[in-house]
Amino acid sequence: MAGGLLTVPLVVIAARFPADGWVIPLQSSLTSFAAVALLGIAVRTRQEYTASLRERAKQLEIERDQQAQLATAAERTRIAREMHDILGHNLSVITGLADGGSYAAKKNPQRATEALDAIATTSRQALTELRRLLGILQNDTHPDTPAELTPQPGVGELDQLIDGVRAAGLLVRVTVTGDLEAVPTGRQLTVYQVVQEALTNTHKHAGPDATATVVLCRTPEPVTADITDTGRPSPTRLGGHGIPGMRERTALYAGTLDVGPLPPPNSGWRVHLHLPNDEDDRL
Repeated sequence: MAGGLLTVPLVVIAARFPADGWVIPLQSSLTSFAAVALLGIAVRTRQEYTASLRERAKQLEIERDQQAQLATAAERTRIAREMHDILGHNLSVITGLADGGSYAAKKNPQRATEALDAIATTSRQALTELRRLLGILQNDTHPDTPAELTPQPGVGELDQLIDGVRAAGLLVRVTVTGDLEAVPTGRQLTVYQVVQEALTNTHKHAGPDATATVVLCRTPEPVTADITDTGRPSPTRLGGHGIPGMRERTALYAGTLDVGPLPPPNSGWRVHLHLPNDEDDRL
C-alpha cells in the first residue's frame, strides 16, 4: 500500500515536468521512502526482540519453578532414605530385643536385663543419628548455626551393627577377606548401608528361625558384599525405600546390586553388592 501511495505522485510529476525535470523529485521521494522503510524495519525488529526477551524470561521462570520442584522432590527422597536407614534398622532391632526380653523375663531374668540394656543402647544410638540428621537439616535453614557432625559409619562399625542384630535374635555369620579398612570412605559407607539394609530385611521378613551369612571380600581392587539368609522369600522384601536406596548408593560408584531369592534348590534370599576398582578415588 505504501508503494502505491508513493507511485501516484511520481506519475503526476513525470507527466507534469519534462523528461529531465522529474529526476530530482524522484530521488527525493525514493530517499524518503527508504528512510521510512528502514525506520519501520528497525521498529519491528525492536518489537520482535522485546517479545522474544519476554518469552525467554517467562520460560526461565517456568524452568526455575521446575528446578525448584525437582530439588524439593530429591531432598524429600534423601530425607526419607536417611530416616528409613535410621528408624527402620534400629526399630527393627529394638522390636526383636523387646520380644526376646519379654519371652525371657519369666525364665531368665538376666537375659531380660541384657535385652533391656541393649534396647537402651540402640535407642540412644538412634537418637544420636536422628539429632545428626536434624542438625544438618536445620543448618541448611540457618547457615550461621553450625551443626554437630559425626563421621559416617564404615566397615569398622560393622561389628557393632552385627552385634546389635545378633542381640535382637538373628544368628549372623561373618567372613571378611582382604583389607577393607583401606577402601575409600564413600565405598565403606555404601558397604555398611547395604549390609545394614539386608540384615534389617532379613530380621523383618525372613522368619524366626532364619540365619544370615555376610561375606565381605576385596581381592585386590573390587569390593564385594554377599548377604544371604535361610528365610522364606517374600514379595514384601521388594517394597519400601530400602532396595531403591541401596541401588542409588551403589550407582554412585558405578557398582551393581543384585537382589532376589536364591536359585533352586536353595531356599532363602540374597543381596550381592559389587563395587569396581577405586582408581577414581585416588586421583
